[in-house]
Amino acid sequence: MSATAAGLDEARRLRGAARRYQVMAFVVGSMLLLLVAVAMPLQYAAGSPAMAQIVAPLHGACYIVYLLTVADLARRAKLRIMELLAMVGAGFLPGLAFVVERRISKKFHLA
Repeated sequence: MSATAAGLDEARRLRGAARRYQVMAFVVGSMLLLLVAVAMPLQYAAGSPAMAQIVAPLHGACYIVYLLTVADLARRAKLRIMELLAMVGAGFLPGLAFVVERRISKKFHLA
């Protein structure tokens, strides 16, 4: 395989990793907003914990997959530690996943 073909193949893999991260950031961000804005108020204000009992474990499972996509992208792109920490923290603060995802998408020209 020539150096040019290898470079193109690596660029394709990096773009794929960035696209997987983009999808998981949207899923995790949406699940967290649903959990905080809908499920938790229903549980504590209305006394109906059913939705929180479903959404909370789903968010947790999706967050694990999200962390795997973050690790894959960080390894392939050799991201700085602050970018990595922002990506990891984005799964904890409602709305932050969308902000960080937009910045990362711009960096990889996915926007």
